[in-house]
Amino acid sequence: MQACLAYVSHSAITNADIRKLFGLADSEMPKASRLINATIKSDLLKPVDPEAAPKSMKYVPFWA
Repeated sequence: MQACLAYVSHSAITNADIRKLFGLADSEMPKASRLINATIKSDLLKPVDPEAAPKSMKYVPFWA
C-alpha cells in the first residue's frame, strides 16, 4: 500500500521508508530488507533500477 501511495505521488519507497513505517531502528535494517525481498518474491514490488547499489535501491508496485 505504501508503495502504491508513493507511486501515485511520483515517488518510490526505500528501505528507510519501510523501517520508518514499521517503527524499526536503523540497526534492524535486515528485517526491513527481508520484508522487501519477500514482497518482491510475491511479485507485489519491483525495483526501479535493478542495477542500483543496495543503499540507493528504490521500489515501486509491480504494476508500475
